Amino acid sequence: MTTAPGITNSRGSERPGNLQILLGFDFGLQRIGVASGQDITGTATALSTLKARNGQPDWDSISELMQTWRPDALVVGLPRHDDGSDSDISVAVRRFIRQLEGRYRLPVYTMDERLSSQAARGQPDNPDDPGTAPGIDAVAARIILQDWLAAGNRNE
Repeated sequence: MTTAPGITNSRGSERPGNLQILLGFDFGLQRIGVASGQDITGTATALSTLKARNGQPDWDSISELMQTWRPDALVVGLPRHDDGSDSDISVAVRRFIRQLEGRYRLPVYTMDERLSSQAARGQPDNPDDPGTAPGIDAVAARIILQDWLAAGNRNE
């Protein structure tokens, strides 16, 4: 039986059909949640929570995730106030977005992340035992990425 070859993405990974892999980020000054997702089923999975030091991401760990997952695009949660205006951390998030773009040369999209952390606290993939879970920040990243996929892949 012969299988049709997959399509190679812009990062050199062979993928079946038109599948696009995405990584989602919930940026914080102390922790950064990371999730993976794909556009065919529109699903996302919490991966891990990375430590940040004084607002500086762990670029080595992010690079390892980029190498492992070979995403086609990235989605970053953009914190906003209830009225839609930027929050205090928005400046740091926008700097993180520029750094992602510069380091990895991939499209980076934003998603309004209002209430994602609160929603993450009640999710089944965030059990009470932190040793068995990817962490609340990774669950928040999953929610951000899943919401972006559900919105029809539109840039906010």
